[in-house]
Amino acid sequence: MKKIKAAVCTEFGSPLKIETVTLRDPQRGEVEVKLEACAICHSDISYLDGGWGGDLPAVYGHEAAGRITALGDGVADYAVGDAVIVTLIRSCGTCAPCATGNPVQCGTGYDRMAGPLTTDDGGPLEHGLACGAFAESAVVDQSQIAKIPDDMAMDVACLLSCGVVTGVGAVVNTAGVRPGQNVVVIGAGGVGLNAIQGAAIAGAARIIAMDMVPEKLDVAKEFGATDGVLANVEKPWKEISRITNGKMADAVFVTVGAIPVYEAALRYLAPLGNVYIVGMPHSGDFAKYEPVILGAMGQGMKGTKMGDVVLKRDIPWMIDLYGQGRLKLDELVSGRWPLEQINEAIADTRTGAARRNVIVF
Repeated sequence: MKKIKAAVCTEFGSPLKIETVTLRDPQRGEVEVKLEACAICHSDISYLDGGWGGDLPAVYGHEAAGRITALGDGVADYAVGDAVIVTLIRSCGTCAPCATGNPVQCGTGYDRMAGPLTTDDGGPLEHGLACGAFAESAVVDQSQIAKIPDDMAMDVACLLSCGVVTGVGAVVNTAGVRPGQNVVVIGAGGVGLNAIQGAAIAGAARIIAMDMVPEKLDVAKEFGATDGVLANVEKPWKEISRITNGKMADAVFVTVGAIPVYEAALRYLAPLGNVYIVGMPHSGDFAKYEPVILGAMGQGMKGTKMGDVVLKRDIPWMIDLYGQGRLKLDELVSGRWPLEQINEAIADTRTGAARRNVIVF
């Protein structure tokens, strides 16, 4: 066991507290990673606001990178010193979803209150998102890591753990966007910019970014958007019709959790098109639809969790594209903050201006 510093949530909606906590040694199938960077994701903010429930106290954070410092029994393919990303995708490898190539939907339960973290005096401490990465070190299952190049900057590499795979994966894995199709991405934040990148990689004909901030639409074009539409204009679907010559969108990716956005998204679809749920609203939020339109037009809605990524399949090709200059990562980092300033970094993330704020250790 070791004592580490971590940002602890002791009350939903309140600032995190930097405390000393206890991290046990890795058990069978687990690895210990000394973290060098962890980005702040809106999922972390939803949890610390109490939007998705959970137990307290808790350590959140799940978009991380670092180096392996210890191995539990039975760990294969990794060694102490390896540079890795750390993700929330904990998969058993044997349940039906895992065995059919869908590890993000692993059906094997995990008790986060019985994980590797405890308080300084030995009390219970939730292993938030199965990572607890707002901390100096983390112990996770070996299924939750993937190797990265030894010389890759950690503050950039950590983005592959969630924001990049969620956005790019939603387009290439979940939606299977094909060359020539039209795509709308609602929300030009961190995940939205990656969905835009994914659409460009997939060869989409029109990639239309939507946001309420004009400056963010300019940034979206740097990441591959062909067009931008302000989401707060009157009848934005008319703009999309104009841009696409009346064809509308084959795929609409909603990367924000706002219910009014979900209710409007169907207006942008072409016949047989689909809306993809990327940004997650809080539990208990509801949206209204007119099912007859979906039925008559052959349209639908589909969820996508973590871009339906398979780490060992998808991380290598994304790193390769980054090396070729075809996948932007460095440009996604808005700011770098020490752990002691995590509350300031979270507040800056809440403004919506940040692409990704990264805690560096």
